[in-house]
Amino acid sequence: MIVAFLLPLLLLFTAPANAVSADGAIYGSKADRVLVIKSERRLYLVRADRVIATYAIALGRSPVGPKIFQGDGRTPEGLYTLDRRNNESRFYRSIHISYPNARDYAEARKYGDQPGGLVMIHGQAGDAGTGHYGRRNSDWTEGCIAVSNAEMDEIWAATDEGTPIEILP
Repeated sequence: MIVAFLLPLLLLFTAPANAVSADGAIYGSKADRVLVIKSERRLYLVRADRVIATYAIALGRSPVGPKIFQGDGRTPEGLYTLDRRNNESRFYRSIHISYPNARDYAEARKYGDQPGGLVMIHGQAGDAGTGHYGRRNSDWTEGCIAVSNAEMDEIWAATDEGTPIEILP
């Protein structure tokens, strides 16, 4: 499988630890892509084929399998783009993932439903009571990728609109 082949190669080039510079960028550079491996519950920020940061994540409440339709509680799988940011989100900051694409619409139509949308990388809900560094320990989103608020600050600083994101099983 691609994951079994790709991840060892990425880990060969992994930076030693997460470090944030004064301007908030990890190692002074932006990620040129984001890799999410759902089965590992991990998000990797990658620059020039080198992992520059790794984060534990929470996924949709039904995390196994790709998102098919709105309300299924799954996180999408495939190639997308980080296409817009929301600093006023009901969760602590959010970065929108370009789901759904044409393939996702077609798949949802097979089930007579809509694919949904508003899939994001985001921090914790304002009422989660977890604090800036806290997180919920289970998969709880409707299909988003959740991190702690402090980690969301790092991801926010290290990515730009247009950054590709690949979400693997």
